[in-house]
Amino acid sequence: MVSFFSRPKRIDELALVFDIGSSSVGGAIFLTRPKAPPKIICSFREPILAEKKLSFDRFFALTLKSLDTVALEILKMGRGAPARIFCVLSSPWYISQPRTIRLEKNTPFVFNSKLADGLIQKEIALFREEHAQMNQGSEEKWKPIEFKNLKTVLNGYPTANPYNQKTKELEMTMFISMSPEAVLKKIEETIAKHFHFKEIRFSSFVIASFAVVRDMFVHQEEFLLIDIGGEVTDISLVKENTLGQSISFPLGPNFLLRSLAEETGCTLSEAASIISLYKDGHAESGSLKKLDPMMNKLKTRWLSKFQESLANLSSDISIPSTIFIAVDKEFASFFREIIQSEQFNQYTLTQSKFQIIFLDAGVFHNAAFFNEEAVRDPFLIIEAIYINRFLY
Repeated sequence: MVSFFSRPKRIDELALVFDIGSSSVGGAIFLTRPKAPPKIICSFREPILAEKKLSFDRFFALTLKSLDTVALEILKMGRGAPARIFCVLSSPWYISQPRTIRLEKNTPFVFNSKLADGLIQKEIALFREEHAQMNQGSEEKWKPIEFKNLKTVLNGYPTANPYNQKTKELEMTMFISMSPEAVLKKIEETIAKHFHFKEIRFSSFVIASFAVVRDMFVHQEEFLLIDIGGEVTDISLVKENTLGQSISFPLGPNFLLRSLAEETGCTLSEAASIISLYKDGHAESGSLKKLDPMMNKLKTRWLSKFQESLANLSSDISIPSTIFIAVDKEFASFFREIIQSEQFNQYTLTQSKFQIIFLDAGVFHNAAFFNEEAVRDPFLIIEAIYINRFLY
């Protein structure tokens, strides 16, 4: 791991990012620029085939297959060799946790890189130990993939430039994420079939989306970040511009497909067509009478898990009324309707109605540039902006 304070020299160069989620895998070649927004040269996205019975091993194999397809297609586009390669992971490919480090002494001490790195390494080791204790009996090894300093407080005051300052009290809020070593190795092996690299830098979508949203919406000091993936919904709470606890539940669009297919006896492909017609208001009246009770039941189930998650996440603090949502475009209006339902509004602790902002391509106008033929993929846009600003 690099030092907590190290900053590599910035130059213009090509980078490759892979977005590995639970419904699809995307990839993009983009130009990083130290004093300008990134320029996305080309991109490609491949769905991960959903199956009626969810098995982690089979799911991971299908994810690697989609990754292989994306890497091959990006290579065939022939837009140049990337100088660096990044992978941004969504659930369930990583776990994360914000952690607070506190240090207090009777006499002043200097906060420097050596002290910070030592404290961080201890916290990472403690996180790994706690996770191992929670999963006793599992032989799976986990590897830290990122750590970010969210806030540094010296003598009770938040400090943007704490390096080499004297203090008696130190508090650092860190974000740490880890992934199974076997998962990371398989991802690297799949990419290595198409691209040569010294190292792949791994990161999480939650920290990428948080950093980009925080900097683009500077007036929003507290909000919810929601990532609705194919298999998992992640909810993260942001307070005072700091990423707090996150919580997940295993219900996403694929849950709708499986449940409808089981209820009607149709295939997943047929279920996808039915849901598409239903969402767009094109279902026939006869079919609609049968679909409405089933879809309302599924909406209620998702909403119930959502409410339960918020209750566990918020504890005794209020829930922000601003919500930023990352979800495939085709399901945006569907989940907006659920979240804005009267049942949900009555449940929450907010003082005002929800303001829902979808993280679609339009939100990032002028935050990234594109070649004419490049697809405006919001997930890849977020990741390119984040990498260009924070990982170079």
